[in-house]
Amino acid sequence: MLKKKWIQMGMLCLSLWMLAGMGTAFAVTSKCEECHLKISPMMVKDFNRSKMAAELSCENCHGEEHKSEKDVEKVKLPTIRTCQECHQEQAEQYLSGKHALGLTALNAMPYTHGQPKAFVEGQKGCGGCHTLGLAEEKDRQTEGRKYYRYGMDCQNCHTRHAFSADEAAEPEACMTCHTGFDHAQWEMWSGSKHGVTYLMNRAIDIDEKNSERAPTCQTCHMPEGNHRVFSAWGFLAVRLPEEDQEWMGYRATILKGLGVLYPEGKPTPRLDVVKAGKVARLDKAEFDAERKRFTDICRKCHSPNFVNENMKNADKMVKESDKLLAEALEIIAGLYKDEIIPKRPDYHAYPDLLTFYDATTKIEQTLYLMFMDHRMKAFQAGFHINPDYSTWYGYANLRKDLVEIKDLAKKMRAEKGLAESPEAKPEVKPEVKKDAPASK
Repeated sequence: MLKKKWIQMGMLCLSLWMLAGMGTAFAVTSKCEECHLKISPMMVKDFNRSKMAAELSCENCHGEEHKSEKDVEKVKLPTIRTCQECHQEQAEQYLSGKHALGLTALNAMPYTHGQPKAFVEGQKGCGGCHTLGLAEEKDRQTEGRKYYRYGMDCQNCHTRHAFSADEAAEPEACMTCHTGFDHAQWEMWSGSKHGVTYLMNRAIDIDEKNSERAPTCQTCHMPEGNHRVFSAWGFLAVRLPEEDQEWMGYRATILKGLGVLYPEGKPTPRLDVVKAGKVARLDKAEFDAERKRFTDICRKCHSPNFVNENMKNADKMVKESDKLLAEALEIIAGLYKDEIIPKRPDYHAYPDLLTFYDATTKIEQTLYLMFMDHRMKAFQAGFHINPDYSTWYGYANLRKDLVEIKDLAKKMRAEKGLAESPEAKPEVKPEVKKDAPASK
């Protein structure tokens, strides 16, 4: 009898505990929740598991005009300024970094306007990650935002409606955007010694005693929680001035391919677009300051000489990649010059690298992959300490691309009855030492 009574008391306590837990998760703090508990209950639960639920209600971010299903269009959707009311320092840091320029950079690309609306404005393609820079309410009044109104900067990392700082501090928070094709930083980092060490220790170290054994994305790109994300090289891996004159020659060719320089070397109006999007570093002091920000972090774990040598060799991977890309650009520019590829009326006598996958010839499609995929992987993996990615996904493919471009150019010239272009240099094979042992 006594045993049965204890079991009943235990069951009662368990039931009360469960009800208390549900009460916390579904605490009705506003009229909004009474309705949304029926139509989107997990949204309500998500918000009530956040720290913000203790002080804020739905009205703080979404306004008070929306009262029922009959006036949904009146609901206010937040912007960076909404978050800035409470998070002033973080918002100011973020707005001074490159993430806040994501949509600016996307809209600056010459062919963005020709993409399907679902792809850009509807955020099912590039627009899904580049839905950034939504600072003010007026930014929501654009045609793109009228087509699809959802999404904003802060919740890309602090996923709505829990807005967890702990989630945003983990490297996977960066993975949604920084993965695949031209920005495979997640794959590079997670397969590097840094990434493997961190992920292993997170899995086996329950007490998190070794959580700082290796850096995450945030360690280097957001030191001490600073939301100003920036890097020395920038997205295009282009800097000016360049003291290495050989490299500057490659750089000049690439700048012509980016439409920043005319063939004779003078700047084009597109230079202003590149400046606005901050996708290149056009001032030595700026580059050096950003580089120092990173090397100071590296030196917390590594000796100054180790850091300097690794940075030097990663920079050289940019140069080696540029060398191959510049040669490919000159070959295709030769096809434009000899009218084998029709010259675009709105563009000068170089292939436009920013055409991306909208290039109209096979040889230019190969150039697009060379620039946007393989060059990116070759140099980015150098800085993320992943030699396998840098080699087989990057540099090796760059060499392969150049061979294909030379072969295609030769065939295109033959079809027109023209001689091989002087820009097409013969492939230089690595020298084999005479005393080297024969391969089996």
